[in-house]
Amino acid sequence: MNSSIMEKENSELPKSRIQQATQVTWIGFVVNIILALFKFLAGIIGHSAAMIADAVHSLSDFASDIVVLFGFHIVGKPIDESHDYGHGKFETLSTTFIGMMLFFVAIGILWSGLREIWDAYHGVSIEKPELIAWFAAFISIIFKEALYRYTAKIGKKINSQAVIANAWHHRSDVYSSAGTLIGIGGAIFLGPKWRILDPLAAIVISFFIMRVAFSITKESVNELLEASVDAATEERILQIACEVEGAKRPHNLRTRKIGSSIAIDLHVKVEHTLSIVEAHDISTKIETELRKEFGEDTFISVHIEPLEEA
Repeated sequence: MNSSIMEKENSELPKSRIQQATQVTWIGFVVNIILALFKFLAGIIGHSAAMIADAVHSLSDFASDIVVLFGFHIVGKPIDESHDYGHGKFETLSTTFIGMMLFFVAIGILWSGLREIWDAYHGVSIEKPELIAWFAAFISIIFKEALYRYTAKIGKKINSQAVIANAWHHRSDVYSSAGTLIGIGGAIFLGPKWRILDPLAAIVISFFIMRVAFSITKESVNELLEASVDAATEERILQIACEVEGAKRPHNLRTRKIGSSIAIDLHVKVEHTLSIVEAHDISTKIETELRKEFGEDTFISVHIEPLEEA
């Protein structure tokens, strides 16, 4: 009987959400392959170390795409006997990996910029790049910004932190290419003295990427550590329970996130004179109203207690 209940719940899994996440990630994967190859060629032909470094940065996007695709492959699995709450935590775990990867990408960009400045300070000249490298950076910015906006839009639509985090990985590539564009442009159009703009811009951009990476990782780690949902959401849960006729004094509220879903444990008092059926109907009504607010895949447990006599 328990197995049949699980099978029924499996059939109600939000397949379209998983399909949308997978589709937008595959699109990003293909774009990343083309851009990385293009930037490698432009860096070699255009004698631009900055563009080659930017191409290497683009390779990190492959890893984040693979993490998201693997994560949603697991998330798409149905509830089973060893995962009573489904596999939504794998989405959170994917988000954590992406945040950590973003941080290491930022460290790499920072280190590369500092090393170039150090070499320049000790008399190592920075080679003048060709115009093709500048155009490659410009094209990269256009495509990656478009990819960021599209991915972020889908991520918000399906309420996926993993997809949104991956979108920010695309945006980090925009920042990286913008620094490369400034550096290459300065080297080409302003002369040798301005070639230092490339590593300086990279250093500034690396701190922006670190900030985003920290924010993404902090939120996902909190979810993995079973942090409660925000105070406003918990207040709304209590309000909904209070509005159900017959439900009194909701208390002992416990919440946590499971991927894009939330789990709610709540105690509610009812008149001690009510029958078991009547008390159960109140519990069912609370669950129905909460799912209207937070989605059909919300995990809800309502514990009914008798209201003490005055």
